[in-house]
Amino acid sequence: MYTPEIFAEHDRKQIASLIRSVGLATLVTYSADGLMATPLPLVFAEDEAEHGVLHGHIARANPQWQQDAVGDALVIFQGPDAYVHPGWYPTKAEHGRVVPTWNYVAVHAYGAVEFYDDPNRLLEGLSALTKRFEAGRQDQWSVQDAPRDYIEAQLRGIIGVRIPIRRIDAKQKLSQNQPSRNRAGVKAGLSASSRHKDRIIAEKISQEL
Repeated sequence: MYTPEIFAEHDRKQIASLIRSVGLATLVTYSADGLMATPLPLVFAEDEAEHGVLHGHIARANPQWQQDAVGDALVIFQGPDAYVHPGWYPTKAEHGRVVPTWNYVAVHAYGAVEFYDDPNRLLEGLSALTKRFEAGRQDQWSVQDAPRDYIEAQLRGIIGVRIPIRRIDAKQKLSQNQPSRNRAGVKAGLSASSRHKDRIIAEKISQEL
């Protein structure tokens, strides 16, 4: 990911927060058959290995796990994004040298992917994944709520995914390259939007003023 230093995010805790804020990531691998990509939810074990480890699973019928991956896998965590209207820049009225752009948050994680089908590991991973996404609900569901034979059958239909992260590129493009009054204009414009992601980006820009 092209990441000019002004947009780069290096704080480990902030990067972990960005990863966890994304519900559905995209796993990309390359093999002799070309590129393959699968959307999937993942658990980020921040304290496991040097840069953390990603855990999840894909369908056994998915051919991605059967291909010998060449090099690292890429996992894309695409955060909120927002179109930036040039009219929000006060400098537009002064010289007109403005263009539209896009603000966004993204994290790209790289590492060798391991696929496995050990039922005990699969159950542990499925339980962790469920616990993460059920957290905060009053009617939380757990794997133990379903009949054991049913869960065992479901486990036979999935393949575990484990990716120790070797490198992370994190980017928060939030109009940092604009003067403060233009950033304030973008913040105000996005705050007034009916689009939820626009307002999220607006809140992040306020941290940069």
